[in-house]
Amino acid sequence: MADFTFKVSSNIMLGSYTASRVGQFALEYGTRAMLIIDPILKENGIADKIKQSLSDRNVEFFVFDELSEGVTTKTIEAALNIAKDAHLQSVIAAGGTKTMCVARAVASVLPDVILGADFYSFVDGALPSSEPLPLVCVPTAIRDFSIFTQLIPVIDSRSSRTRLMTAKNSLGKLVIFDPNLNVTLSQNQIDSITMEVLCLITEAYLSQRANFFSDMLAEKAAEFMRLIGDDAATLVTTPQEELLAQCGCLASLAIGTSAIGAASLLSLCVNARFKIPRSLVSAILLPYVIADCSTFKLDRVAKLARILGVSHSDDTDEQAANSFAETVRMRIAKANLPARLKDLNVTIEQLSLAVEDAASLEYVNSLPRSMNSDTLFELVKTAF
Repeated sequence: MADFTFKVSSNIMLGSYTASRVGQFALEYGTRAMLIIDPILKENGIADKIKQSLSDRNVEFFVFDELSEGVTTKTIEAALNIAKDAHLQSVIAAGGTKTMCVARAVASVLPDVILGADFYSFVDGALPSSEPLPLVCVPTAIRDFSIFTQLIPVIDSRSSRTRLMTAKNSLGKLVIFDPNLNVTLSQNQIDSITMEVLCLITEAYLSQRANFFSDMLAEKAAEFMRLIGDDAATLVTTPQEELLAQCGCLASLAIGTSAIGAASLLSLCVNARFKIPRSLVSAILLPYVIADCSTFKLDRVAKLARILGVSHSDDTDEQAANSFAETVRMRIAKANLPARLKDLNVTIEQLSLAVEDAASLEYVNSLPRSMNSDTLFELVKTAF
């Protein structure tokens, strides 16, 4: 096996109402902060609670919520321009994956930008020389494949292509998973998130970079996933939103110590080009990825299927793998999610651009098998 190195700079806190204490935790890193927050949190009152928590602890802060364009370099540059003269001591982020990525980029490069560095030099591959600002993250989507890594996926506004910024491994002080933030989600959102978490579990387990530690995390996440849903709800006393938060935390850690697969990679690039939600693309691609991996990692696919409880105990490995893929398809149908890429109102010609983008990113080197733009395109055509 490859050498194993494990380092997570962030402390992790998971528990009910932990988000209401963000001011207490942020105070450890100073009294002047930038709060980068998803605008949607204003609608359900979460934004006000986080602001109140900061105000109650006398943490001075200003809000940046101009995230309508997503994780674009234009958005990040706007945030940096506001922040560089504010004498910040920390950055706080609350929201989904795009909020986390914008905040991670700002905290990573702001000290160098203040010293005169060109932001786009980091987009083009330069490494920060200064230590990042302390960063506190409150993810509301509870699945993020990059939050425990040094890589920050961003959309280059100059080309609409996904680029990977590299942060120091000291980026991030605290990640807070609060199950109560999931209570406000619609059932459709929960179904979509659950599918993306399942995708991360599967990819972490089947990656070339999988190791004993990521396997342990992925297998435990799969056990939690087995308990999530209407059919399993009566079997446990733990609230479903808490199980989902625990599952998402473990999946994020598993993928952080392993690597993403073809479904997440392609969903990242399709989202950058065409603003189609990553969760929809990865859900559509997942059963095809499972089928593909069954041709060369059948034992791993079958083992994961059994842990998830989607196959019978007397099934052969082939039957278990087939049941896994079919179960994913049934979950997609039950949740009324699109089943084919063509249902996303995107053409195969447009998807070919995203495939080329995906093949140029370093993530491609960690897929379950060696793939290039041709083999990735074959996968896309099968799912189209």
